[in-house]
Amino acid sequence: MGGAERADRTPEKGPDDPQAVDNDGLAGPELARAVLDAALARRRESARTPRKRTGTGQGSGRRLRGYSGPGPDPRDPQPFGAMLERLMRARGWEKPKAEATVFGSWEKVVGPDIAAHSRPVRLEGGVLTVEAESTAWATQLRLLAATLLRKIAGEVGNNVVTRLNIHGPAAPSWSRGPRRVQGRGPRDTYG
Repeated sequence: MGGAERADRTPEKGPDDPQAVDNDGLAGPELARAVLDAALARRRESARTPRKRTGTGQGSGRRLRGYSGPGPDPRDPQPFGAMLERLMRARGWEKPKAEATVFGSWEKVVGPDIAAHSRPVRLEGGVLTVEAESTAWATQLRLLAATLLRKIAGEVGNNVVTRLNIHGPAAPSWSRGPRRVQGRGPRDTYG
């Protein structure tokens, strides 16, 4: 097959094809103008026919046009708290949020009387360490442990706090942190 035969044989194009332009005698800028005019005509034709809406616009990646109307719509302004809730659910932050609620809203969780005489210290592995202001209050809180667990579960959810570790005021100690090497410790002289 020669080059001249190949140039004369153009594949059949349908009316929907953007390159379906009668290019008899057109070359260069005239051919480009003819192709551009055909594309603009197709665009105007498709703009006249209305498109079907698919879905509600949630997560489809397509932008909805026009006014949102009287009902709720994903384009409406959203309350900041609702957006934060969706973000926390999407990222899996419910448990850290519940743990932070125990510390941040201690008075609301356990009540003002108990909160005035105690404070949460640490939450590790579902065990909440609570420090009471005196040994008498520590004893009272140990007796109320089941009630406190129910109150905490009702406020922040189940399985966030599974056990309470209640102790009295911390006495001065020579240990530095929860893990230390056992030894003789300080004696009566430092020399």
